[in-house]
Amino acid sequence: MSKTLTAGMSSHLQGEVLSLATCWKLTREDGTVMGFTDHDVDLTYNGVTYQADTGFTPTDIDSSAALNVDNLEVAGLLTSTSIQDADIEAGLYDNAQVEIFLLRWDEAPTFASGAVILRRGYIGEIRLREGQFVAEVRGLTEALQQTVGDLYGPACRADLGDARCQVSLAAFTKSGTVSAVTDRRDFTSSLTSDPDGWFDYGLLTWTSGANSGYSMEVKRYTQSGGRFELQLKMPYDVQPGDGFNVYAGCDKTLTTCRDRFANVINFRGEPHLPGMDELMRFGGQ
Repeated sequence: MSKTLTAGMSSHLQGEVLSLATCWKLTREDGTVMGFTDHDVDLTYNGVTYQADTGFTPTDIDSSAALNVDNLEVAGLLTSTSIQDADIEAGLYDNAQVEIFLLRWDEAPTFASGAVILRRGYIGEIRLREGQFVAEVRGLTEALQQTVGDLYGPACRADLGDARCQVSLAAFTKSGTVSAVTDRRDFTSSLTSDPDGWFDYGLLTWTSGANSGYSMEVKRYTQSGGRFELQLKMPYDVQPGDGFNVYAGCDKTLTTCRDRFANVINFRGEPHLPGMDELMRFGGQ
């Protein structure tokens, strides 16, 4: 894969002694921009400060002219001033854009030779272990492995409230407060008037407390006690009195679409499509 280099950078790379620092720029979906470097002091480039105290280590970067997926991993320390485990668990870094490049640290602060782009991609899986994060950086060709178009099936392909579904989420949203807490994903609440399963697969967003602003999908709702079980634990402790908004869930079946949302006209599934056994039957037997 060819790269465009300035004359100064090309000449430097051909020398016997190199003064290079690896930097990576991370842009989250909420617009937050963060920079990190393996250099021993902070570097500021194009208005972004690349922190030197994060101890990040990338794996080898291997690129080719083929269309295979070029992925790598970046490991770094969890620090209070940069990446925190609570933010990772809350999904703030999911699908964040990543740009990895080289700079000549001896040219700071002007960096007249410019940067050598090594990789562009986005954050995939993130693992936490022993005070470190390990983030998978997926190359841009990863998108070529994704399914294009719709796959026919009995379940609805729309998401509740999106442009295809057209259900008004506001009409099915309720506000509640926490009554008692079992742990960060299991608690009872003031919402005790809805039938079992009403909020299953819905989204709960915290409006107060330590988790204010964070959202999590509901795994199970039980009317008795207004009990909620979330899909994953919240990054911070849930406390009695914490407020939240939650909207009704959809399991993407025709029955739920009809009986709960009266929205069959926008159902995006084929519930009467014959199963594979039926399609493979020989001679109609």
